Amino acid sequence: MNTKIVPVILSGGSGTRLWPLSRKLYPKQYLPLVEEQTMLQATLQRLEGLENLADPIVICNVEHRFLVAEQLQQIGIKNPIILLEPVGKNTAPAIATAAHYIEAQGGSSEGGGDSLLILSADHVIQNISAFHQAIKTASEQAVNGKLVTFGIVPTSPHTGYGYIKTEGVSYDSVATIEQFKEKPSQSTAQQYLEEGNYLWNSGIFLFQSRQLLKELAIHTDGIVETTLQSVQNATKDLDFIRLESEAFAATTSDSIDYALMEKTDQAVVVSMDAGWNDVGTWNALHEIGNKDQNNNVIRGDVISSETTNSYIKADHHMVAVIGADNLIVVDTPDATLIATKDKVQEVKQVVEQLQQEGRYQEQLHRKVYRPWGWYDSIDKGDRFQVKRICVNPGASLSLQKHFYRAEHWIIVTGTARITNGNKTELLAENQSTYIPIDTLHRLENPGKLPLEMIEVQSGSYLGEDDIERFDDHYGRE
Repeated sequence: MNTKIVPVILSGGSGTRLWPLSRKLYPKQYLPLVEEQTMLQATLQRLEGLENLADPIVICNVEHRFLVAEQLQQIGIKNPIILLEPVGKNTAPAIATAAHYIEAQGGSSEGGGDSLLILSADHVIQNISAFHQAIKTASEQAVNGKLVTFGIVPTSPHTGYGYIKTEGVSYDSVATIEQFKEKPSQSTAQQYLEEGNYLWNSGIFLFQSRQLLKELAIHTDGIVETTLQSVQNATKDLDFIRLESEAFAATTSDSIDYALMEKTDQAVVVSMDAGWNDVGTWNALHEIGNKDQNNNVIRGDVISSETTNSYIKADHHMVAVIGADNLIVVDTPDATLIATKDKVQEVKQVVEQLQQEGRYQEQLHRKVYRPWGWYDSIDKGDRFQVKRICVNPGASLSLQKHFYRAEHWIIVTGTARITNGNKTELLAENQSTYIPIDTLHRLENPGKLPLEMIEVQSGSYLGEDDIERFDDHYGRE
């Protein structure tokens, strides 16, 4: 039997514990935290070389769809399958929709269907050959009807991971699962490590689509039916597939571990020692980063003196740290985090406070990405705001107008086609125009190079919600 391996990339999460770099509308999986590539891109590229590899399926929320599409295009994935969740319902419904989608496309006509390789978009795996070997071992189990989870050979008594108790670990091979364990205390984690038959729960899975749906039907109430309906009634939106919202919203929210893996008698674990890390906190980035002679991880323009065991990131301007130990320092253009390493779990509380106060730093960076390019809010004051705007070649903003602000546009580089009321004109470098309040307008880049310009807004209200769209190439309302 020659079944395909379909990578299913779960790319939903918000990564709040990595604030201020990770934010709700630009979370960690879309950032280059470890390598030059983003974590999503690295997740897909480490699959190169696997046999019988099919096109990937990426599952994300609506807000991230253009980020996903652009990042996949950057690494040469031309026709990705991107499923959009209307709401977050944890991993079991997301995985079930992927299985239904594969079956609806024909899948494998034999046996249990194509093999789904379930991956999170925010993991680090350093030993690619060991990773591929584990997938090969898991595939052999999956074609025989097993539901495979990947357990990580523990290197420390980690309290941030769940554990899998096995009936005897044989590293780099298959073991029977005795029990899934919640995140333990420090003393319990140490006990697990000493006993030697425990693995970290990675959240990576491999199973055949038909077998998965069969087992879900046995052990869950309604997940198979509601997710099937959401796939059957899904709609095409540009290059995306929007799952039907009503049926998906009615689906039980549950993880694949709780919903199925802890209940089925078909589950096995493949142990893997591949330099895995889920990069959940700033401490994790210190753990896997390249350290200097003082055990510091330094990223960016940093001067450190008499500083040890610290992670310091400064990509936008110079940061100096003197006489510190066990410190996390992360500087961004609009927010700076300084925390001791033993308190990084409390970053989540800062994010919750920002949310309660309605601060934009919880959701957005100063630099905001859009399907047409990006803008950077470089200055703001009473009744004015200054933005640097970049429009990709061939892209355009929506045909729109504002009720409370006027805009002055100055072209820095490239060529702009500007609709301003009833007039359309081409502007080049150093030329400018003025868009009055309540005037229909559009900005387009007809050239082959990025268009950059400076926008000066003035008016009584400068919020992003002061916009009425009349036509949009990206389907936004």
